[in-house]
Amino acid sequence: MEEAMDTTTRLTARETDVLQMLAIGHTYEQVSDRLGVSLNTVASHVKNIYRKLEVHSARAAVWRALELRLLSESERLQSPTY
Repeated sequence: MEEAMDTTTRLTARETDVLQMLAIGHTYEQVSDRLGVSLNTVASHVKNIYRKLEVHSARAAVWRALELRLLSESERLQSPTY
């Protein structure tokens, strides 16, 4: 059964955007370019995602987000448009 995330550890909208892009295979550089932020900002978002989801890799973060229904299969397959 899926677990619910604690309300204090929910992903922000921007963290969800970053996770969606990583889920479809974008690099940090591509995420940075698409969102118009620095690589350090992307790395900071990723660090927060990993901490909140209690994982250590992008693949694990995507799987955990799917388990928690933070991402759907259809979201995983498409990139946010900016």
